[in-house]
Amino acid sequence: MATSLRKANWFLKLFAWRYIPLIGFCSPKIVRMDEKTVEITMPHKWRTKNHLGSIYFGALAIGADLAGAFSVFSKAKDRGVNANFAFKDVNGQFLKRPEGTVHFTSYDGDIIDQMIDESLASGERINKPVSVVVTCPSKHGDEAMATFTLTLSIKAKAKKPKS
Repeated sequence: MATSLRKANWFLKLFAWRYIPLIGFCSPKIVRMDEKTVEITMPHKWRTKNHLGSIYFGALAIGADLAGAFSVFSKAKDRGVNANFAFKDVNGQFLKRPEGTVHFTSYDGDIIDQMIDESLASGERINKPVSVVVTCPSKHGDEAMATFTLTLSIKAKAKKPKS
């Protein structure tokens, strides 16, 4: 991907505070982004913890949303297309209590590329599941704390040339 991590994080902050302040409130940060993978961290602080001291369900949903969709922003920008997207449904499996900084990782960049290609070719909205794994490396290494499957819905259009 052509977008640097610094620019991606700047865009994430701008987008969050402009359109969805709750994202900004949770202080997510992109730590890895390439053609196939997006990894976002979220701190374990008073803003994201529940009464049991683990990351709150709502904060986990925000992180899964970002990890599952941020590459759509970047890939659409790199390709010069407009991609409107939303999530149609979500399935979450909560396996352990994440009691430290969490990492949300999606390896579905290839699926998102296919979805954009298919939507551009057909002009239709394309729906496919994307997966996000939540880990807490400081406490449990690479062991999954939660997994999410989100149905991503994308409709892509070529940008109109500027006159």
